[in-house]
Amino acid sequence: MDPQTASQVQVMGIDAGGTMTDTFFVRADGRFVVGKAQSNPQDESLAIFNSSQDALAHWERTVDDVYPEMVTCVYSGTAMLNRVVQRKGLDVGLICNKGFEHIHSMGRAIQSYLGYALEERIHLNTHRYDEPLVPLTRTRGVTERTDVQGQIVIALREADVRQATRELVEAGAQAIVICLLQSHKNGTSEQRARDVVKEELEKLGQALPVFASVDYYPARKESHRMNTTILEAYAAEPSRQTLQKVSDRFKKHGAKFDLRVMATHGGTISWKASELARTIVSGPIGGVIGSKLLGETLGYDNIACSDIGGTSFDMALITKGSFAIAADPDMARLVLSLPLVTMDSVGAGAGSFVRIDPYSGSIKLGPDSAGYRVGTCWPDSGLDTVSVSDCHVVLGYLNPDNFLGGAIKLDVERARQHIKVQIADPLGLSVEDAAAGVIELLDLQLREYLRANVAAKGYSPTDFICFSYGGAGPVHTYGYTEGLGFKDVIVPAWAAGFSAFGCACADFEYRYDKSVDLAVPQNGSPEDKRNAARAIQQGWSELAAKVIEEFKINGFEAKDVILRPGFRMQYMGQLNDLEIISPIHQAASEGDWDTMVETFEDTYSRVYASAARSPELGFSVTGVIMRGTVATQKPVLPEDPEGGKEPPASAKLGTRKFYRHKQWVDATLWKMEALKPGNEVFGPAIIESDATTFVVPTGFATTLDKHRLFHLRETQKKSLQ
Repeated sequence: MDPQTASQVQVMGIDAGGTMTDTFFVRADGRFVVGKAQSNPQDESLAIFNSSQDALAHWERTVDDVYPEMVTCVYSGTAMLNRVVQRKGLDVGLICNKGFEHIHSMGRAIQSYLGYALEERIHLNTHRYDEPLVPLTRTRGVTERTDVQGQIVIALREADVRQATRELVEAGAQAIVICLLQSHKNGTSEQRARDVVKEELEKLGQALPVFASVDYYPARKESHRMNTTILEAYAAEPSRQTLQKVSDRFKKHGAKFDLRVMATHGGTISWKASELARTIVSGPIGGVIGSKLLGETLGYDNIACSDIGGTSFDMALITKGSFAIAADPDMARLVLSLPLVTMDSVGAGAGSFVRIDPYSGSIKLGPDSAGYRVGTCWPDSGLDTVSVSDCHVVLGYLNPDNFLGGAIKLDVERARQHIKVQIADPLGLSVEDAAAGVIELLDLQLREYLRANVAAKGYSPTDFICFSYGGAGPVHTYGYTEGLGFKDVIVPAWAAGFSAFGCACADFEYRYDKSVDLAVPQNGSPEDKRNAARAIQQGWSELAAKVIEEFKINGFEAKDVILRPGFRMQYMGQLNDLEIISPIHQAASEGDWDTMVETFEDTYSRVYASAARSPELGFSVTGVIMRGTVATQKPVLPEDPEGGKEPPASAKLGTRKFYRHKQWVDATLWKMEALKPGNEVFGPAIIESDATTFVVPTGFATTLDKHRLFHLRETQKKSLQ
């Protein structure tokens, strides 16, 4: 490859978190570099720019010469989710069926305790509902009724819709959502209501966006569908403005690519996509996609993904090379109708605040966090509550002069004073023991959380490789994996930008789902099977047209798109279905139906057990799925030449004391970038880069492989009390 061509930057991944904004650049030869900058909630585009500058400085290049040559860029962030949590969205108006005006504000019973820890759920006084996204003052009912079979029983009264539109505009609505009962079975009434609303808005001279649930999420479960369509109007529309800002800044520096966003189903979509609510949670998903690509490259089937940032610990399981997708997830205490990569999160990270519970006298971590302000150790933070990062600094884990490559100087003494007053003195401990206790408590919480999540799904950690990443991952890897018995624990050298790396790995992919109701007994007639296969095909064709339409907006033609159909199936009478990638691309015959059933039963055996199969109940298809993909440039893992077991002298930076198990030890300091494949580092050691710090305490060792992945192992086994 021509050196000039090889050095061209092709792909960029962005992870705009609550604390840090990471960027990840990939060249045509597969080499990559990671950048980091403080997040800027007021202007994300500026944080991305600063992070890009930080990354490209390693290659002695600038954004002005790199952005123009890039082919693709994928964004992931938490801005939309934060908008929902903080209730800072658009004033939405809602049109629903008369008599059902309270359906959104009532919510589902489960919403009363979502987001609470188990011990809090048992106290009835914590069962509360958040304020609805749309208040009753901006909700209007119209006369219409479609039954569960999709038959229109009472036709839509258009006069009601016109009246409702006028009243909602008067009430200050900035967008209008329409969600009628059973519209997923027959969308005629809802589509007509949408057209009438648009006509009326035109008469009033108002250019408000209109969202009909059937155009976006034609799925069963009214609350889920309504919440998701409201979310589209409430949070996704304003998020478009954020993404517009980011896109404009790229264009300003000569970029020609179209910005893409990480979607909840694990693919990426354009920021211009009509269904932007699918990107509500995108940051942590990037890490899961990156882990899957890494696993495929290295031949790992079972992976436990663990991501620690400043605000949360996110984990997901990849089993037999696939991750699970939840069809009805919850997010920000709302039940939704979105396909979402199954993940579990807990509000504990490196920025979590540390307090003493006034009732029990014990240490409480989080769930709130210092975010981009790090902790009291940063004099400019404006904080006076101790965070986990303060403990890291006091114990010597972090270099106070090299945080963010030295961009932020941390004050150890300031952190010590705050820990002394808030934690150490009330507990009668030394500052060091108090800080070490906080770290041990966090490690224990995360370890138990990880163990429980693996065990709850019927697995053992001994069957899994654990990937540890996120800005704070490598600081805690040893602590939350110790004693669990993972086959291997892997920390990528680019752990800090791993979610951004995952974004760069993701396909350009749109996905549409549609609810259907098909049931065929085990020994159903050939005619029944043919009709079911044809109904599935009809659903696929409808969704394929929507997928291709989205790609056309981005300048692609139908021939560029690879279509992948799927379906959701269960045994008749069961409550839960499984998502299945279809083994066939067209469905029309009895044989096609039998092939789909066979694939479902194989999947069911894998997820549960062969003995649990119950074909005698018959088979029910609850939904059809269509994914469309356009091939994109992916990062290639580096393959560096071996450098032997002994690290080069140039990689050694000296020593630094750190505190663990009630004593100060001299830890050898290593420069991460200077270590060679094959190098072995024994604890106590600290491996530093500008973006992250990898702690290897006494009793642990790590080896770097040719792909720049660190393999952490315990050298002295001890039982966990």
